[in-house]
Amino acid sequence: MPSADQFSVVEGAGFSGWHALNDTIMGGRSSGACHADSQGLHFDGLLVEEGGGFISVRSPLFSPPLDLSGYTGLQLVLSGEGRRFKLALACADGVAGLTELIPGGLRWVHEFATEAAGLSLVQIGFDQLTPSVRAKPIQGLPLGLPLRFDPSRITRLQLLHSKFGDDGGLNPGFRAGPVHLQLHAIHAIA
Repeated sequence: MPSADQFSVVEGAGFSGWHALNDTIMGGRSSGACHADSQGLHFDGLLVEEGGGFISVRSPLFSPPLDLSGYTGLQLVLSGEGRRFKLALACADGVAGLTELIPGGLRWVHEFATEAAGLSLVQIGFDQLTPSVRAKPIQGLPLGLPLRFDPSRITRLQLLHSKFGDDGGLNPGFRAGPVHLQLHAIHAIA
């Protein structure tokens, strides 16, 4: 249950519209599926490093975009087996839709660790998010246009376990093999 200075973005059975997106979209062999119940989102899969190396769960598109402009970040409540994950947010931009034209899509990401057992409570400030395309950080748009995260226009949330970190290098917490992730809640924090 969120505190007075929090807003529940999604929790419990509210994850029912979320779905798995794995490296098979780029020729990989990882597999996994998710389902929601009153305890949150459950993801079970098998992560294969060769040919791809990622598994993820993501929200449906928010239409209209999710407006979290009154908040400074997100808090995730999850069980993650001691793995390092990335939170990725997609945003509708105010730069004439140019970020939508980037192949692979621009995402605002932040990598974080989880506890080996039990619940992890992770807080990620919007100011910690960095722009990335296909696990590679980017500095700006074509024509020198600046990138700016807009918390009032969030169109999708995604949680990934990938062999690549948010800096484009290897993820030191990456482990191939069976994966179980349980995402209990995502709250916006003041």
